[in-house]
Amino acid sequence: MPDRPFRTWWGTPLVGLLGGFLASQVGWPLPWMVGSLLAIILVRCLTPWQLAEIPGGRKCGQWVVGIGIGLHFTPTVIEQVLSHFGLIFIGALVTSVSSVVGVWLMLRTGEDRATAFFSSMPGGSGEMVNLGARNGAVLSNVAAGQSLRVLAVVLCVPAIFKYLMGNGSPATHVTSVDWSWLAVLFPLGALVAWGWQRLKQPNPWLFGPLLVSAIVSVGFDLHIGLPNGGSQIGQWLIGSGLGCHFNRAFFRRAPSFLARTLVGTALTMSIAAGCAWLLSLATHLDLRSLTLGMMPGGIAEMSLTAEVLQLSVPLVTAMQVMRLLFVLFLAEPLFRYWNRKPVL
Repeated sequence: MPDRPFRTWWGTPLVGLLGGFLASQVGWPLPWMVGSLLAIILVRCLTPWQLAEIPGGRKCGQWVVGIGIGLHFTPTVIEQVLSHFGLIFIGALVTSVSSVVGVWLMLRTGEDRATAFFSSMPGGSGEMVNLGARNGAVLSNVAAGQSLRVLAVVLCVPAIFKYLMGNGSPATHVTSVDWSWLAVLFPLGALVAWGWQRLKQPNPWLFGPLLVSAIVSVGFDLHIGLPNGGSQIGQWLIGSGLGCHFNRAFFRRAPSFLARTLVGTALTMSIAAGCAWLLSLATHLDLRSLTLGMMPGGIAEMSLTAEVLQLSVPLVTAMQVMRLLFVLFLAEPLFRYWNRKPVL
């Protein structure tokens, strides 16, 4: 991809910062992500100024967030997560299977099978577009459906959790900042992310640093965290990058398709919330953490929400990662099996 000229993106970080600051002043949950996201969208939709994504900005944000998420993992937490592996498996499976609601809606309104399927799967946008391309989907609709789903979840879920469900319990362990460890983790995380990217693996700049940080944190029982402002920088960069995917043309294109995507996303979220409630009754685990872990959003966004609301970040992250693995490895084989059957 050619480098973007500086004149196309110099205002993006400034608009994102302003949006994040204003959102933080009014007490909006996940303010530096949601605020920067909304500010960029508003500028791109309401003015001629088409802000471009900061080159490498979203990757950098994922790198910071990945390190921060990984530092929540400790030997005790890993034992707890592993002891609930069956629950994590079921929760991720339910979230993946519930996407058939969106597929059904799309088929009922005239979309072809490939477009309906890959635009509704709760996987990463880039990965679903690639799978859709191999199976004859309308790629613009797949990309639009995936982007709108993430946008809807990021805008709605943190607000719902904060204002209707309240904050979680305070963190059970105290973390400090250890700059010597961070000086090791950040370069090592970037190196692994670069290698993961070279191997064309999904979400390398989140998964690489997260994996490195979690392994080191568990292996050395670190109990450390990012410095003040570290998570906010990651939120700001991710939010600013997400916002650049939307403009007036996006919302004007196939409004009925976008409306069906929103309805499908809302139904999927409702199914996930209901199943989380049942799992909470059966296991007595925190309902908020289970619900967040089953939401069809991005791993970084949902884990950040868990961190801000003081929920179980490792549980939420584990459920989100498991769901993504289900979708990435099973979506294409299941679609090809289904596509061999005649249309009813």
